[in-house]
Amino acid sequence: MNRLQRARGFHEDLVALRRDLHRNPELSFQEYRTAAQVAARLEALGYRVRRGVGITGVVGELGTGGGPVVAVRADMDALPIHEEGEHEYRSQVPGVMHACGHDAHVAALVGAARLLAEDFRAGRLPPGTLRLLFQPSEERMDSEGKSGAQRMVEDGAMEGVAAVVGLHVGGHLPSGKVFVKEGPLMAGSDEVKVVVRGKSAHAALPHEGVDSLVLAAQGILAVQQVVSRRISPMEHGVVTFGVVRGGVAPNVLAGEVTLSGTVRYFKGEVRERLHRGVREAFEGLRAQGAQVTVEFSQGNPPVVNHPAVTALGREAALRLVGPEGVWEAEPMMGAEDFAILARQAPGAFFWVGAALPEPREHHTPRFDLDEEILPLAAALLAEWAAELLARFPETT
Repeated sequence: MNRLQRARGFHEDLVALRRDLHRNPELSFQEYRTAAQVAARLEALGYRVRRGVGITGVVGELGTGGGPVVAVRADMDALPIHEEGEHEYRSQVPGVMHACGHDAHVAALVGAARLLAEDFRAGRLPPGTLRLLFQPSEERMDSEGKSGAQRMVEDGAMEGVAAVVGLHVGGHLPSGKVFVKEGPLMAGSDEVKVVVRGKSAHAALPHEGVDSLVLAAQGILAVQQVVSRRISPMEHGVVTFGVVRGGVAPNVLAGEVTLSGTVRYFKGEVRERLHRGVREAFEGLRAQGAQVTVEFSQGNPPVVNHPAVTALGREAALRLVGPEGVWEAEPMMGAEDFAILARQAPGAFFWVGAALPEPREHHTPRFDLDEEILPLAAALLAEWAAELLARFPETT
């Protein structure tokens, strides 16, 4: 039997694990229960386990060396969203749910660990070392602006790694299809905070004040021209302000307005133009009497899939689901901190379609996915890792 057939043999176990994690979600850097579950399962399979990597992460290793180190990653954290689903495995933690499929990622990597452990005991794995990364906090950054990927890198999780791979289930993508693309796949994302300070006054006497709310609105509109007029129509860039806070009463000019948003890009030069354009759009308000500060916080870089790692993953997917099951992925403006791992070693990131008949979008209170894809996700990770052990160059 191939790895997909074997994974289907323990489909019920994967569903049970995913549902247990779904009932008991944990926020970023709080994944203690999830990590304990993972570590216990890896140890039972014969992996060498490190706990507390990157604060709450788990690293499992298997192999005898003598070849490359291949890393496979799954993220573990949930989101601060109250679940509205009515299924029996709905979240039991008020205000917290797995609304992005990370519970499925953990179950899939545990399934891949099982397949690879069986292969190792049977002598079917090439020389080298498998390193499974169960990563905390993909969704959030800590007080120092570091996500789980960065924290794991700092704790040595990527030392000596020749290649790193991962996948994301897509609640919006056709179920059972594998989406593959070389090169840029997901955007880089920085956060921006703008404070516009004016002068408060009675609403009936606007000429005696400086209306920071009106000026902030001008800045928001000016930023949209940055996107449409400062970068080529052939490039990709987005600036979005999702939070606007200001004002104290309906009949008082706002003295101060704070804006928070994101800048998304694929290329470094586009990022620089967007940053510069945002600064100029708001700093120009000073001519109308405002005081302005603009601050950027560096987020995740773009996910750029390495050609050779992607090609071997494509071959693995084709063996499992055939040409009709492997589709070309389209670049998307969502961000992923897998990009941080892929800057430490050649890496690639795939999507596996998991849409229900009524697709559920990520980061929404009714998110859910087709659990039939769990064996496919597990088998793909295992097949890809084994292929990299056999054929990808060892690090020097």
